[in-house]
Amino acid sequence: MPETMKAIQIQQPGQAEWIKMPLPELLPDEVIVRVESVTTCPHWDLHILAGDPMFPGDTLDYPYPVGQPGHEMAGEVVQVGTAVKDFRAGDKVVAWRDPGKLRMGSYAQYVPFATDHLLALPKDTDLAQVTSLELAMCVQVSFNQLNPLNAIEGKRVVISGLGPAGLIAVQMAHLYGAHEVLAIDPLPARRILATELGAELAVAPDDPQLEPLRQTASNWDTGMDFTGVAPSVGTLMELCQAYVHVFGVFRDSVPWGFAEWRKGLSMIGYARHNQEAARQALALVLSGSLNLRMLATHDLPMSEYAYGVDLLRNKEAVKIRYLPWT
Repeated sequence: MPETMKAIQIQQPGQAEWIKMPLPELLPDEVIVRVESVTTCPHWDLHILAGDPMFPGDTLDYPYPVGQPGHEMAGEVVQVGTAVKDFRAGDKVVAWRDPGKLRMGSYAQYVPFATDHLLALPKDTDLAQVTSLELAMCVQVSFNQLNPLNAIEGKRVVISGLGPAGLIAVQMAHLYGAHEVLAIDPLPARRILATELGAELAVAPDDPQLEPLRQTASNWDTGMDFTGVAPSVGTLMELCQAYVHVFGVFRDSVPWGFAEWRKGLSMIGYARHNQEAARQALALVLSGSLNLRMLATHDLPMSEYAYGVDLLRNKEAVKIRYLPWT
């Protein structure tokens, strides 16, 4: 093992540096992972690099913790803590849960991880395909809320917001038996991706095709919002008769009144992350049913972190896959 490595550290809003630092200390219940692939979580990266808290009421301190906010990571175990029983050096692993700011993040060449944040992978796994598992887990949580309500199978589903999570949801909706998927997003390239992934119809929020659909809401059953903004949620409330699930971090409010009451519309917030959802999502990926690799529209050296975030900000990329050793 080397004595030093490199990692990203956001020194202040707008300033990210590729710094040299000592190899992180290994705690007894952790492993050290050689990071081979790490993908952006666009909202996190855009907020933190801009100095804007991700959640209402949060505060940010800079320099930001080393390697943060990177958390969608896949790599190889190179060192094992004294209390670790279920991982060995040489194991391929993927992160399923973000450890948060209590530990360094994964925008680094090596990162320490508590083993309960990791899942083991088959030796022949293409790490580029599984890197975004943490996000797939998040989306799986939403489907685990909706599937027991009979809200997806055989139903007409509307997905609003075709960022990375929305594009995963388009795939999962069909995997869980949706009869038809309508996808909504202002960006033409995202709508094309959605149709390639199985959406029967993909339209812009201001597309005239939506207007008659608003007048026949009973034709659509379940809406899933991946934007976290009120106009998107409001559109789903108009279009759908049974359920509207809000995945996106919701900072606004929307009216819920007589029209919603009369048709029996239920609003559903987001549930908690959990390992079972991660294992379900990983099974879909490893079976070839769920494509996560296509979410990373650009591969870049980790040293070009700020350039990658600029691509996200300008809507020129869906996700960036950073390569720490390039």
